[in-house]
Amino acid sequence: MRRRSFLSTVAALPLAALPLAAQARGFTAIDLTGAAIGPDYLLSYPDGKPATLRDFRGKFVLLFFGFTQCPDVCPTALSRAVEIKRLLGADGNKLQIVFATIDPERDTGPLLREYMAAFDPTFIAVRGTGEQTARTAKDFKIMYRKVPSGGSYTMDHTAITYVFDANGKIRLGLKHDQTAQQCADDLRQLINPKKPGFLQGLFQ
Repeated sequence: MRRRSFLSTVAALPLAALPLAAQARGFTAIDLTGAAIGPDYLLSYPDGKPATLRDFRGKFVLLFFGFTQCPDVCPTALSRAVEIKRLLGADGNKLQIVFATIDPERDTGPLLREYMAAFDPTFIAVRGTGEQTARTAKDFKIMYRKVPSGGSYTMDHTAITYVFDANGKIRLGLKHDQTAQQCADDLRQLINPKKPGFLQGLFQ
């Protein structure tokens, strides 16, 4: 079986999406503070109720786009999210992992609910119509496409996990090759930011 390819995280993010003032702040992830990504979606939860990112204000949201029949990239990202929560200890309860399907044709509500439960019962999936999915992917700078595979198809898609802070602002793009430890370290900086020293504050 052909190993499914996936689109490059960095290549899939147009330069216009990145903040001009983005500077290295000690993150392993891509610093997306101020980027024109999102800022929200209007999709549905597996039970059909309306879903938006605003539903999770007060939480740090990790948003990943994928599909349930993904053989490697999606399970890896979700398994990493499980480990990130564990590494963060009590701060892990401040996270909300959201999985947005790019394959609503096959990813039904019941299937998505079952898929999330296989990783962590607190993980939440969202889905939309084909049109809603395309619009959301465009807003969040996610590229995806069907790829014929035997008598069916698989999906190529951007492999990145977006991080939104407790105020619903985009902050980071966790790269697919980051370790769970690196991700946890980045998230700690967001959840518990260090206050600048007196002299440092004067020159900011």
